[in-house]
Amino acid sequence: MSGTGVLALRLAGPLQSWGASSRFTRRTTESAPTKSGVVGLLAAAAGIERGDDTRLAPLAGLRFGVRVDQPGTRIRDFHTAHHGVTGASMPLSERFYLADAVFVAALEGDHTLLTTLHDALRTPAYPPYLGRRSCPPTEPVGLALHADTRLEDVLARVPWQASAWYQRRHPTPRTLTVLRERAPGEPVTAADVLRDQPVSFDAAHRQHTLRTIITTTVPTPTPTPAPVPAGGSPQGTHDPFAALNVLEDDSA
Repeated sequence: MSGTGVLALRLAGPLQSWGASSRFTRRTTESAPTKSGVVGLLAAAAGIERGDDTRLAPLAGLRFGVRVDQPGTRIRDFHTAHHGVTGASMPLSERFYLADAVFVAALEGDHTLLTTLHDALRTPAYPPYLGRRSCPPTEPVGLALHADTRLEDVLARVPWQASAWYQRRHPTPRTLTVLRERAPGEPVTAADVLRDQPVSFDAAHRQHTLRTIITTTVPTPTPTPAPVPAGGSPQGTHDPFAALNVLEDDSA
């Protein structure tokens, strides 16, 4: 075994928000999970405090990629807040979210580190959330830990993770979009850059640098649906929309 591996995650929830360039009263979201957001999720699960840049660095050094299994819908919310001490009203802000989206994220690097993170997701020190604390996941985040493989291979073969209702309503797409970092030594002819490489999460001086993103596609893998009880969600999972599925079936 080479000592490297890939940790695959399923990021799904009623709402997600992955900001990379939010400023002041306008808090936007990218169309897919950001590296800083996913690394933050893993750091929280592992109990890494915001100011601990030394423990953060190995996580930030992992190679990152994400596959868009269910793109979701972008929505906007007007947000009000009050100062926690004085009670004064804060400025009205616009906050953007992705509703009903599903992604497969993957991180490639040291197998021992990824094993530690995989275990942390099962018993997280701090609850995971999908970009913002108001966006909890609907199911366990950790999919699987793959040894001695590449990020590209995992993103190509993990079964299609779109929600059951989405698979019923939409024909299986021929390809899925993948946004990933370049492999060592890989030539790059066309790529995007995003200020999304985490350096520090310290609230007093958060720091991010630019990273390069390559956009590719992979053939849609065959989904592996879990057994679903009548009117419910797959056994052992929590789906907050299961009750709505029952109402929809009754009205049909």
